[in-house]
Amino acid sequence: MGHIGAMPEPVILVDHLVKRYGGTVAVDDIGFAVERGVTAALLGGNGAGKTTTLSILLGLLLPSSGRVHVFGEDVLRHRYRVLPRMNFSSPYVDLPHRLTVRQNLQIYGRLYGLPRRGERIELLARDLQIETLLDRPAGKLSAGQKTRVALAKALLNEPELLLLDEPTASLDPDTGDWVRGYLEEYCASTGATILLASHNMAEVERMCSQVMMMKEGHIVDRGSPDELIDRYGRANLEEVFLHIARGTTATLEPAL
Repeated sequence: MGHIGAMPEPVILVDHLVKRYGGTVAVDDIGFAVERGVTAALLGGNGAGKTTTLSILLGLLLPSSGRVHVFGEDVLRHRYRVLPRMNFSSPYVDLPHRLTVRQNLQIYGRLYGLPRRGERIELLARDLQIETLLDRPAGKLSAGQKTRVALAKALLNEPELLLLDEPTASLDPDTGDWVRGYLEEYCASTGATILLASHNMAEVERMCSQVMMMKEGHIVDRGSPDELIDRYGRANLEEVFLHIARGTTATLEPAL
């Protein structure tokens, strides 16, 4: 990689990744790369392997076999070298209910070793319009409010890589649209990379230049949203998703 003109290593590089739970294969020999500054999506129905893949990238789950590199580092051996440069958001991971939003964010800020934590929290709260929620117990928030707080937590350390599981779940259309705009602006100003799992196909069409379609632990197709829509002769990504989700793997066109 050292010679002049060499391509920089992708931010995410996954190679022959397998994850088994007993007799079940959750992720079945997948590989993909995500370059710096790209917003990419893992799509698929429930149980397709999306969340398992994100958890392995975070170092929360050990794969059965395969390689996972983030920022050129082997996540299985050196995840503490890369964790400060990344973060994760999911509306399905609850913050401790009795602590206020501010207390929760302070604790995470301390865990991330952030200087001037209070300032960063105030700035994000203003940006994400959660100032009025800061002194409420986390357990008293609506689903949409929790989603915005989860995003604030994910942006505390100004990550270069964001792994997002359903980033706009439970948000009304207006707030969801606003959050997508906020994330696009964040990437444009920082050069950050995003890998998201989403069931919102309009969100993926808008935000993502790269899509991996997962089914039963395999990546069955990949491309940009426009390429996939074109390849399947459909009107939009939702129709492509339904075609792939409802078809048998054998009837799908081969992955590129």
